Amino acid sequence: MSSWSSAQFSYHFHGLSESLHQQVTPSQLSNPHWVHWNSEFAESLQLPTEPNAEMLDAFSGITLPEEFKPIAMKYAGHQFGYYNPDLGDGRGLLMAEVKANDGRRYDIHVKGAGLTPFSRQGDGRAVLRSSIREYLCSEALHHLGIPTTRALGLINSETLVYREKTETGAICIRLAESHIRFGHFEHCFYTGQHEQLKELVEHTLSNHFPECQQQEKPYVAMLQQVVISTAQLFAKWNAFGFSHGVLNTDNMSILGQTFDFGPFGFLDNYDPSFICNHSDYQGRYSFANQPNIGLWNLTALAHSLSPLIERSDLDEALALYEPELNREFSRLMRQKIGLQTKQEQDPELFGEMFALLAKNKVDYTRFFRQLSMLDSQGIQPVIDLVLDREAAKIWLGQYQQRLTLETQSDAERCEEMRTHNPKYILRNHLAQIAIDKAEDGDYSEVETLFILLQNPYDEQPEYDQYSNLPPSWAHELEISCSS
Repeated sequence: MSSWSSAQFSYHFHGLSESLHQQVTPSQLSNPHWVHWNSEFAESLQLPTEPNAEMLDAFSGITLPEEFKPIAMKYAGHQFGYYNPDLGDGRGLLMAEVKANDGRRYDIHVKGAGLTPFSRQGDGRAVLRSSIREYLCSEALHHLGIPTTRALGLINSETLVYREKTETGAICIRLAESHIRFGHFEHCFYTGQHEQLKELVEHTLSNHFPECQQQEKPYVAMLQQVVISTAQLFAKWNAFGFSHGVLNTDNMSILGQTFDFGPFGFLDNYDPSFICNHSDYQGRYSFANQPNIGLWNLTALAHSLSPLIERSDLDEALALYEPELNREFSRLMRQKIGLQTKQEQDPELFGEMFALLAKNKVDYTRFFRQLSMLDSQGIQPVIDLVLDREAAKIWLGQYQQRLTLETQSDAERCEEMRTHNPKYILRNHLAQIAIDKAEDGDYSEVETLFILLQNPYDEQPEYDQYSNLPPSWAHELEISCSS
């Protein structure tokens, strides 16, 4: 029986105008082998739970099953604020869509599949280093509850790829409910292809926003949903201390999901000015500026839809962003410190908390996790995380006074807080250790992190060392767009 015989495939995007995609034959990898396979996710797609040679050959370009119809998508985008018309899938191919047990459809996208018409000066390959980072981070975000693309499998090979050094070519099998980016709409708009723009909007509406079709203005309703989901995504990133790194419009999902992982990073010490991409010299995509960029990118999307939507409707849709961002961020932060009611003094409490974290360079994740252990461990472990202990005591006093206005018991509150404050995140140094071992042929740390990050809110005492503060060398890591 074929590995694909139980799965249900479809090809909705393949039917769109050829100006939006081109057929491409994948390039073979040399001596490919499996690094990891997401068995639980595969089962939900009615794919084999164990990786096999047939699937390895299919995903690494050696054989092409009839179920795969590879295309490279064409799009454009604003990169660091400047429009670039010459973008597209330069190394990734959309193979098909597969239906999950819950009825959702996922694009199967093979990243690192070789040259395409949109490769520009690239070689069409992805390296093991960046593929491991995307594979682990997409699954980590998913289990944290942050909307994201998913990862199905990871392949390494003996194909040599040249970046800052010689590395091996790899494949990350990425799945997403859609690979449609803001940049797809920009491509149609800036090339004057208004019929194709309408075709793309209709496709997006019917496949991803069917609930908007019955509205008086379906296109406006769809844009409003995109604005709201994007605002919610950016609020979640900042609440969890996640920095994307390269928020160009071609890296923005129309579904409000984390998309195209590059030089991302979770905060270690709380630093609003944190820049995870060492190529971002101006700090355009710094942690603190992410929410502003979300609106900037949505404005670029709205502009590309102007042939189809009235200006006043575009403005009204964009006006939804900031209130939704603030509402969602406030909701998440209240969960993190265990507040169920709203009180007049709350903004001041949060403001002083963030000032304390920033001034004392407090580890962001550890602080909130330790705060959720007050019922069993008391305040001292929280104080120990802060250099200015007197300032910590003052804030904790204000916090505990505020808690007297809540009705939950300490035990109930802290138990709930632990479901919102992860013990484990994919810190850059943990990913780097896994990469270093993998480049030496040892994939055990990839497996360990994959298992660990599936349950980030659980204690998992056997993995306790993975929740430790990062070592001093971790602060010297530089992450770039090179992948």
